[in-house]
Amino acid sequence: MKQLLVINPNTSERVSALLQTHVQAAAGLHVQVRTVTARFGAPYIADEASYAVAAHAALDAWAAALASAEALPDAVLIGCFGDPGLMALRESSPAPVTGLAEAAFIEAARHGRYAIVTGGERWGPMLQRLAQALGQAQQLAGIHTVVPTGAQLAADPAGAHRLLAQACRDAAHQLGVQAVILGGAGLAGMAAAIQSDVPVPVIDSVTAGTHWALRTPPLPPARHTPGFDIAWQGLSPEMAALGTA
Repeated sequence: MKQLLVINPNTSERVSALLQTHVQAAAGLHVQVRTVTARFGAPYIADEASYAVAAHAALDAWAAALASAEALPDAVLIGCFGDPGLMALRESSPAPVTGLAEAAFIEAARHGRYAIVTGGERWGPMLQRLAQALGQAQQLAGIHTVVPTGAQLAADPAGAHRLLAQACRDAAHQLGVQAVILGGAGLAGMAAAIQSDVPVPVIDSVTAGTHWALRTPPLPPARHTPGFDIAWQGLSPEMAALGTA
C-alpha cells in the first residue's frame, strides 16, 4: 500500500483533519494517508512572517514524522496553498514532494491560462512570486483575493460558497481564463460545491495536490536517504538527527 505523508505547516488541528479527510478521499483506499501538524508557528498562514516560519515548521514536521514512522513515505504533500518549504524539503527528501499551489498550477495550466481565487489579501504578491519561481508566471492571468482568510471562509461554508462562486465568475469573465484555482487547505471540497455556478473548470488545490503526489515522478530523486547537508544548532532533535554530523 502506498504511503502519502501530508504536512500541515500551520498549527490548526482542524485544518489537519480537513486535509486528512479530503486527501484520503481523493487518494482512494489503496493509499494510506498520514497527516501531521506543525509543532510550532501560526494557526493560519496569512503574511510573510508566518509564511517564513511555516517553511521551518514544515521541515520540522517532516523530520518528526520520519522519526516516528516504520517506513519512508512514497510521496510528501505540503498542505498549504503557498507551499512553504517546498524547495528545501524537495532537496532533503528521497520521496517526491509537492505542495497544493504547485500541483494546482500544473493542473490548471492543462486547460490554458488560469486565475487564482483565495482568501487573505496578503497572499496576492506572495503567490505571484511563487508562480514566478515555479515558471508559471505566463500562464497565471491574475490573482483574486477575497477579504476573509481561508480560516474564516471555512468557518462559514454557506457564506463562503456564495462569495467564492462570485469571485470565480468575476475572475473568469474579467480575465478571460480557461480555469480558476480555488486555493487553500481550508477550502478543500468547495470547488465541487460551486462548480455548477462557474463557467470554467474550478480546480480544487487539495485534490490537485493529492493526484500529483501519487503519480510516478518524472525524474529520479535527488537523494536516496532523507537528510540535510548541514549540521544544525538549536533546532529540534529530529532535525538535528538528519543533519550532517
